[in-house]
Amino acid sequence: MKSSFLLVLASFAALWAAGGAHAQAAFPPDPAKLRLASANVLVLDAATDRPVYAKGADEVTPIASLTKLMTAIVAIDSGASLDEPLAVDMGDFDFVKGSSSRLSMGATLPRREMLRLALMSSENRAASTLARHHLGGAGAFVAAMNAKAQALGMTRTRFEDPTGLSPNNVSTASDLARLVRASADYPLIRDFSTTPSHYVELQPTGRMLGFNNSNRLVSLPDWDIQLQKTGYIREAGRCLVMLANVASKPMIIVLLDSVGKFTRLGDAQRVKHWLETGQALPLASTIGYQNASAKAPVKPKAAAKTPAKAAAKSTKPRRA
Repeated sequence: MKSSFLLVLASFAALWAAGGAHAQAAFPPDPAKLRLASANVLVLDAATDRPVYAKGADEVTPIASLTKLMTAIVAIDSGASLDEPLAVDMGDFDFVKGSSSRLSMGATLPRREMLRLALMSSENRAASTLARHHLGGAGAFVAAMNAKAQALGMTRTRFEDPTGLSPNNVSTASDLARLVRASADYPLIRDFSTTPSHYVELQPTGRMLGFNNSNRLVSLPDWDIQLQKTGYIREAGRCLVMLANVASKPMIIVLLDSVGKFTRLGDAQRVKHWLETGQALPLASTIGYQNASAKAPVKPKAAAKTPAKAAAKSTKPRRA
C-alpha cells in the first residue's frame, strides 16, 4: 500500500520532468490548460489578492471540516487559557453522521491539544469540546463563528456547528479564501494545521495516542505548505484549502467537492504543476491515489516505540 503511494509520487516526478520543471512558466499561466476534478475551485495569488484560476468560486456549497479553521479562530480569539484541561462529554459525540473518534468519554486534554487535533487530524470531538467549553456554551461559540465570518466579509457563509458535520455549514470558494487569509494571521493555526504527526497523553489515564495529519501533502518535501485544512462529508465531497508557496509565490488554493477519495490531492498536485510549468497534468495521473490506503498512517518521528504506536495503527476512518 505504501509502495503504491510512492509509485504515484514517482509518476508525478516523471511528469514534472517531462513538462520542463526547470523552466519557469510565465505567470499567470493559461487557465485553459488546467483540468481539475473539484467542482468549485479558486487559486489566488495571496501577495496581490489576484485570482489566477476560478471555477464555480461563488457557488454556495457545504464545506465539512473546513469549518474547523473558523472554530480555531474563535477559540483563540476568546482568550481562554490554552493550558486549561477540557474533558470530552456526551455532548461531543456525533449523533448526526455517526463518525468515529479516538477521544473517548472523559478523555481530557489541554485546550491547546484539542485545538491541534481539531486542525491537524480533523478530530470532531476535539472541535466540539472547544465549543462546548466556550463562555456561554456551544450556542454562543457558533454565534461568534458567524459574527467573525461577517466581519471578514464572508457574506455567503453560514455555520451551524463547530465541526462541519452539519451540511448546513456552507460557504463559497471565494469566501474560504478570505478565511484562509485570516487564519494565516494566527501562528498557532499555521503550526497546528501543518503538523505531520503528534502524540498526546490523555488524562486521567495517562494513555498515549498518536495522530496523523489528514493531509498527506504536508509530509512531502516538494510542498511548502504554510496552512491547510481538509474536509469531507457526503454532501460536501472531498475538500481542501491551503496556503502554500508555489512558483516562488504565496498561493491560496481552494478545492471543493472533489470526486474520489484522493482526487483533492491530485488536484492540488495539478495546480502546483500548472503554476510552476504552465503545463497540465492529466486527470488520470492521480489514479494511484485511489488505490493507496487511507488507513496507512505516517509514523510519527518521535517516540516511535511508545504505546501510541499500536494505537496509531488502529485509527478508524473519520470524516475530515
